[in-house]
This record gives sequence, structure tokens and C-alpha cells, in this order.
Amino acid sequence: VAKSLVAAGLCHRVLVQLSYAIGVSYPLSVFVDTYGTGLSRSGKTDAQLTEIVKNNFDLRPGGIIRDLDLRRPVLKKTAAYGHFGRADPDFTWETPKNLTL
Repeated sequence: VAKSLVAAGLCHRVLVQLSYAIGVSYPLSVFVDTYGTGLSRSGKTDAQLTEIVKNNFDLRPGGIIRDLDLRRPVLKKTAAYGHFGRADPDFTWETPKNLTL
């Protein structure tokens, strides 16, 4: 989510926090903090970017599994050198999503 916001040029730096509760499929909270870079880069507030996130991403656990194709056996590759910052095509979470503004 954060990588997509930066790749779309909506901010330079961003923190995205999601909170969930057991038995509730949608996140209880979606929080976006651009450290002020959203206003300076795209003129959008953190609240506006939060709405963009909610409109572009299915953040239910099933939606995340489907969108990132996580049912494939690729986690063995992540055992060494971690999950993030790698240019492996099997790591679908490293590909920014095109956002609808």
C-alpha cells in the first residue's frame, strides 16, 4: 500500500497502519501518515490519501491473499534475505498497484 502511494507520486514518504479484530473482516482502522510530504508532493492531506487507500485496496484478509496471490508456495524463498526489498517476480507485494484517484 505504502509503495503504491509513493510510486503514484502522492507522497515522498508514508506510514500506513492497519488494525484488525478477530472475527471482523474489514480493518477497524486505516491510518496514513505522510509526514507532511503528501501536501507538498500532491496537495493531498493524509485523510484524502486514506480514502484513496480504502477505495483502491481490498484490505480484508481474503482480499489481501487473493490480490497478492499468497496461496502459492513461495515462502521458502523468503527464509533467506527476508520478504521485502527484493526484485523477485514471485514477490507480488513488491509490485506497486496503479491507483485510481
